[in-house]
Amino acid sequence: MSAWDDAPPSRYPDSRTPTTAGPLDARALLSGSATGNGYPPSSRYAAVPLVTAELPGQGQVVYLGRRLVPPASRFAQIGQRTVEEHQRLDQVAAALMGDPELWWRLCDANDALFPGDLEEPGRVLRVTLPEGIPGAADVR
Repeated sequence: MSAWDDAPPSRYPDSRTPTTAGPLDARALLSGSATGNGYPPSSRYAAVPLVTAELPGQGQVVYLGRRLVPPASRFAQIGQRTVEEHQRLDQVAAALMGDPELWWRLCDANDALFPGDLEEPGRVLRVTLPEGIPGAADVR
């Protein structure tokens, strides 16, 4: 049993462990029984590499590398959305992008580390293209 097993469930699906392998099952990833790092392409962790470290007396340890949150200025804004009363970020993502698991893209586009910071009623959210997709900046 790992510490992850005792963690409370999150209402944000992407905060779960990888879908292909459990949090401590990195050997399966390295052996080729899973592709990439185990996260689906829509995950904010999909492009984050697995890192290997050799620890004295413990052998090889594989872990997910650090994801650096890009500044919001790197995203081309294509619109905006005002948060309504009792509306969660995953609901906004589902309405705008067709996938509630893309809530993290709204966080990135609005310089927020925590989804709850963007759920205040009346808050105007920047809606952007994904990072790396060229587009006219600040189109509204």
